[in-house]
Amino acid sequence: MKAKELRELSVEELKEKEREASQELFNLRFQKATGQLGNTAMIRKIKKNLARVKTVLKELSIPGAIE
Repeated sequence: MKAKELRELSVEELKEKEREASQELFNLRFQKATGQLGNTAMIRKIKKNLARVKTVLKELSIPGAIE
């Protein structure tokens, strides 16, 4: 999901996306550790999505950051 799309979501929706991405990252790391993960690029993709969500949440918490 792109940052522009994330900025259109509410804070509650963003927090839910953050929770989902964190859970999915945990599951992928667990699969990698047990040798069940075939596509290791998914870890990088999820980490980037999680970082985008956290960035948008941080922007929303700073007053005057987004006009």
